[in-house]
Amino acid sequence: MKLLEVAKLNKHFGGLAACTNVDFHVEQGEIVGLIGPNGAGKTTIFNLVSGALSPDSGAIAFEGCDIAGLKPHEITRMGIGRTFQSVKIFSKMSVFENVLLGHHFGKSKPSNKKGAKEETEGILEFVELSGMRDSRAMDLILANQKRLEVARALATGPDLLLLDEVMAGLNPTEVAQAMELVKRIRERGITILMIEHVMKAIMSICDRIIVLHHGEKIAEGTPGDISKNRTVVEVYLGE
Repeated sequence: MKLLEVAKLNKHFGGLAACTNVDFHVEQGEIVGLIGPNGAGKTTIFNLVSGALSPDSGAIAFEGCDIAGLKPHEITRMGIGRTFQSVKIFSKMSVFENVLLGHHFGKSKPSNKKGAKEETEGILEFVELSGMRDSRAMDLILANQKRLEVARALATGPDLLLLDEVMAGLNPTEVAQAMELVKRIRERGITILMIEHVMKAIMSICDRIIVLHHGEKIAEGTPGDISKNRTVVEVYLGE
């Protein structure tokens, strides 16, 4: 089943075409990678899907419903969660409080405070941050801040999770741990669309990859297909 469908999506910023007639879809249960050079339009796509921006034209359908132009909180409550390229945590709040906030904006609200706290504890255990529940978010190392942001997104109860460079700035050990976390999220029945520059991760865990360049889709296929695509090699991957 097509969980997310994007058709002829366009977004301009003045004379700059950030997104031009982009078409793609994400099947339920997939991990799909979105790659391309800096400025290719990847985060713009995320901002359009999540409601941070409205498209100039084109269609965005989630579970068959048109979501183009809806507000971010409306889209979140429909079942789309996201992280950000630059970590956006509530730095002075505790790890626990950051995740608990996710429940207030998600589609699956527990019936009482006790239920919310129990769900928050479960998510922190899932992302392996239980031992830091009372720490201020600003005191965490980068890898754990990224895990915290993922945890907060999971707390909203998403069917589709948009991950924007969750492995950027991490060392090889942290990248491997992040890859395992992404796989475990999929095992929970959550579909994933991820932007990433760490090619080892993209090629290892994605079912399909979509490649953008100058706001246009230039290729789509399996990791094997993409690694052999001459255009993608020339504009992004290199020899």
